[in-house]
Order: sequence, then C-alpha cells, then structure tokens
Amino acid sequence: MTQALIELYKVIQDRKDSPKEGSYTNYLFTKGLDKILKKVGEEATEVVIAAKNEDSAELVYETADLLYHVWVLLVEKGIPYEAITEELARREGLISKTTERPEIKNL
Repeated sequence: MTQALIELYKVIQDRKDSPKEGSYTNYLFTKGLDKILKKVGEEATEVVIAAKNEDSAELVYETADLLYHVWVLLVEKGIPYEAITEELARREGLISKTTERPEIKNL
C-alpha cells in the first residue's frame, strides 16, 4: 500500500473521529452508509465508463474518486487498511496457481 493511500485513510479516519464542519468526508459520514454505498456504486460506474474512453487522465481521475469512496466505506464499517493489505498479501501468487474457476451463478 502506498504511503499516500495510507495517509488518505488516516485523514478519513480522523474526519470520522473529529468531524470538521463543511468537509465532504464529514458530509458522507453524516448521511450514513446508504449515501456512502451510493457514491461507491456511482464512482465504480464512472471508472468503467472512463476505461471505455480514450482519455487515460479521466480514468486516473475516476479511479482516485473510487479509491477515496471505498476508503470512506471501510472507515464507516470499522475496517482498518491493514486488513486490505493483509488480504492482498494472503492472495499473492494464488492467481497464477489457479487454472480453473467455478462459474458464478448468483450475483
């Protein structure tokens, strides 16, 4: 995990612990989980659309928005960033060992 993402997580956690009047992050926490989930969904869709376009700067911009909103979600749910890094470390090398994946039947 890059230091910038760790610092972002810490800033978001600080906003939850010590709300700052007028901050967008504070607004999201005030509105609650449903608003945060809506924003994660919107940003994920925008990443998909940006990926279909030719402008890589748009994809970078939308991906940054998605990462920010996912961090807000994790803070809201009380999940530390270390849980994500640990999960990624646990998966290291697993994809190259997987030759067949089961069909996804229910989404």
